[in-house]
Amino acid sequence: MKSEPPPAALATTPTLEVNISADLASVDVMHLGRLVTIMRNQNPDNAINPEYAKTARKCPPFCIQPSELALGVETIAELEVLHFLKKISDGDASRLVIDSRTKAWVEKGVIPGTVNIPWDTLDIGKSDQIAVQDILENQLGVRQRDGFMDFDQAKTLVLFCNGSWCGQSPTTIKGLLKIGYPAHKILWYRGGMQDWESLGLTTLKPADH
Repeated sequence: MKSEPPPAALATTPTLEVNISADLASVDVMHLGRLVTIMRNQNPDNAINPEYAKTARKCPPFCIQPSELALGVETIAELEVLHFLKKISDGDASRLVIDSRTKAWVEKGVIPGTVNIPWDTLDIGKSDQIAVQDILENQLGVRQRDGFMDFDQAKTLVLFCNGSWCGQSPTTIKGLLKIGYPAHKILWYRGGMQDWESLGLTTLKPADH
């Protein structure tokens, strides 16, 4: 599926010094049953979270990912993620934004409105298969019919992890494609937490979410 352009009326009109875009100040989303406003940090001295300032990480495993991860999987950025999150918060149950990071990374902060499904719990062929099946059916909307997986009602997903140097969400995406998850129902936020943090967008700490 081609990502839809973020509508001008996604949320509030610009009233801040640092807006998200020329016609968008903030976006309200639901996170664990409460309303959270996503906006950019207004402090002119704010700097990127030190966790995402590091530039030299050993490769492997922290290798640069391609801009196109797989045929049919669309790569998106922040405005499209915000549009997706707003749709979900407005009641669209056919979508899901998945944070593929493991607990240690999640403890550093999360994007409001996202759901954490660590890559190693959905590592097709390696993770516990009963747990994998439970995730596929109860969170992603995949059904079993006559011994085969039915993806007709499967959710359209956005997956992300730490950034363009992180392989957690790519591993999940490749695994889903191998079992037949439709590529047009998978979108990839390649920039992940690093790009989100670099723009000063709202995150929640474990104590907050």
